[in-house]
Amino acid sequence: MSQSILPSRSRRVLAAGFDPLTQPVVENPVLQALSSGSLQSDFIQSAFSRPVDWQVEPVFTESFQADTIQFQDVIQAAVLFPLVQRPEGLHVLFTRRASHLYDHAGQISFPGGRIEPTDRDAIAAALRETQEEIGVEPEYVQLIGTQPCFLTSTRFTMKPVIGLIRPGFTIVPDTTEVAEVFEVPLSVLMDTSLHRLHQANLPDGGHRFYFSLTWKSYFIWGATAALIRNFYHFLAAAETQLVQGKRL
Repeated sequence: MSQSILPSRSRRVLAAGFDPLTQPVVENPVLQALSSGSLQSDFIQSAFSRPVDWQVEPVFTESFQADTIQFQDVIQAAVLFPLVQRPEGLHVLFTRRASHLYDHAGQISFPGGRIEPTDRDAIAAALRETQEEIGVEPEYVQLIGTQPCFLTSTRFTMKPVIGLIRPGFTIVPDTTEVAEVFEVPLSVLMDTSLHRLHQANLPDGGHRFYFSLTWKSYFIWGATAALIRNFYHFLAAAETQLVQGKRL
């Protein structure tokens, strides 16, 4: 099962009266829990430093091919998947977008945005956008790696850049774009019992799938939830590979 890419007309109709909180939830098996050790920064950095045999989230196999397929009429973007070390474990930093924005208004996102012609690459774009949106300067970001690019239903290709935010950073949100900055424990995000799969039926008879998860008052869904789900698959494969390697 893979997500079909919506034609532009269907996207406009869907957006007009679409409430992601009320769409039907479909069966989605709970996947194996990650060990606490796999949620540590040392393990994550080690996993990205070596080849890992893994598969992207099967619901979005087509959408996660944006690195290799030249899709038409898309906007290239990059986001930072920012890990923050806290005494109780790693957290992930998110933004809630301002309600007046044209694209994805009010949604919960990773810091990031369009890749501009002046950006050297997706990593440079993610770092620049993070500084512009929430004030975290590039020198406070320890780059870990990247994940497969994701094609959103709104025709953005979103490249996730994984980074560990070094101590001493400050948050200074750009209030014209960001309504709020907050953190969620990585252990919560990687708990697949909290991942819900929705099916939204479209006016033209088609359908769209998306993941969501709720933490406190925050409803995380769409492309952001898909990247979280994909990060789980990577860590789960890295954990399995490590365990198998120890048995050899």
